[in-house]
Amino acid sequence: MNNQFLNFYNKKIVLASRSPRRRDIFKMIGLNFEISPSNYQEDQTPNKTPEELAKFHSLLKSKEVAARYNDAWIIGADTIVVLGKKILEKPQDRSEAKRMLKKLSDQTHKVMTGYTIMNSNNNKYLLSSETTQVLFQKLSEKMIEHYLDNYHYNDKAGSYAIQDFSALFVKNINGCFYNVVGFPVSAFCQLVQNNLASCL
Repeated sequence: MNNQFLNFYNKKIVLASRSPRRRDIFKMIGLNFEISPSNYQEDQTPNKTPEELAKFHSLLKSKEVAARYNDAWIIGADTIVVLGKKILEKPQDRSEAKRMLKKLSDQTHKVMTGYTIMNSNNNKYLLSSETTQVLFQKLSEKMIEHYLDNYHYNDKAGSYAIQDFSALFVKNINGCFYNVVGFPVSAFCQLVQNNLASCL
């Protein structure tokens, strides 16, 4: 099924990501695309805000993949979880994941996704970001342990994935749900509809 509401000007669409969540979101809205993960190694540049950092990473991911294609739209993204002023990375181990979830308990955090749409033919691009605020319930020790015992937390920023059991953690969301999953699909579609022609 093709998405008849988005015009990509007969160019190939390439998702520069290994994320199965982003892959599923693209399939959900009917995009025909291929996957070519970026080999860009993220560097936590200290002189950037979290939002700037997410956009910066998405741009460099897209640039790295764009070099492999003559004429395609390369879509790169980077999602960052922020509590207060601290960025919560993917946990190194279970104990770190547990500490993160304890910090997120009964608190509001921000999920920021920077994303880039790049024309590999001329390296013109659109760069944007989306921020969603997420309030967690107060998490019991038992609930945290159950989550860590039974679900994949190790490849998730902030140590959780809202589309699995950790949906029970969430008391309130202010903003785009799919941004928390890994890609702000509605904002992305608006950007394509309104601005993609400027990159031809």
